[in-house]
Amino acid sequence: MSHDHTDQPATDLTVSRRSALGTLGKFGLGAAAFGLSAPGALAAPAKNIDADVLNFALNLEYLEAAFYLAAVGRLQELRRIGGGAEIRLPAGLDPMMGMQFKDSNTQAFVRDIAEDELQHVKFLSGALGKAAAPRPVLDLAGAFDAAGQAASGGKIKGFNPYANDLFFLHGAFIFEDVGVTAYNGAATLITNPAYLQAAAGILATEAYHAGAIRGALYMRRQELAAAGLYVGQVVQAISNLRGKVGGGKDAGLSNNQGAVIAPTDANGIAYARNTREVLNIVYLAPGAHKGGFYPNGLNGSIK
Repeated sequence: MSHDHTDQPATDLTVSRRSALGTLGKFGLGAAAFGLSAPGALAAPAKNIDADVLNFALNLEYLEAAFYLAAVGRLQELRRIGGGAEIRLPAGLDPMMGMQFKDSNTQAFVRDIAEDELQHVKFLSGALGKAAAPRPVLDLAGAFDAAGQAASGGKIKGFNPYANDLFFLHGAFIFEDVGVTAYNGAATLITNPAYLQAAAGILATEAYHAGAIRGALYMRRQELAAAGLYVGQVVQAISNLRGKVGGGKDAGLSNNQGAVIAPTDANGIAYARNTREVLNIVYLAPGAHKGGFYPNGLNGSIK
């Protein structure tokens, strides 16, 4: 079973019945799963792919956990889970010490999010048991440099999210909204009610994280003036890049109403991305099967 087919982004911000069926179809589901088979035909039961979906989520949680735990000097706790794959860090960052925060509020936020992300990894790997995908190679160095250059049109080079508080918030912004949209998109693919409720709980936690990061950035949106850029411009550039490869489902820090705490469609509903759209973002290239933050790709069936 292959999950690498490229999906075409929906042109409408709301997910249509047709596009929803198309998304399910690439997982071996389709009209039959909804009882929409030909008249007189028996509907085939939907194939259970819960383990595949949870492993896809686990791969994303490995990345988020590594990003935050490295900042607070707790990366060794993640290294004990999922095998010994390499976690690439920027030069000068001591994984045992973490980065030096200047703002105690930012540090408190990061510590709390780091703990949540570690627990997400433990929960998902525990739920999957022997079926849990091993931790893939993660790049928290070169991938950020590439993302910074791509988002800024080459103006920002050598971007290191661990250099200071503000840069770290920008790095966090890259991940947090993606996590929310990924869990939302996966909701229709999970058949076990217990797993679905757990995924909904993790989605809610990720949404809290995303809102906190957006709020912190919005309050500091006039900084970086010395570099000829403002926080809002940098965040908007990141949003534009994600939107370009991730189905157009994104938003910066502000709109006509003011701040954007939750990027939503016209109905106020958080965006949902399918797996291909998520992969386009974390691989930093449309249609890629590895690269970016996952140099060798994700582990598991959906990669």
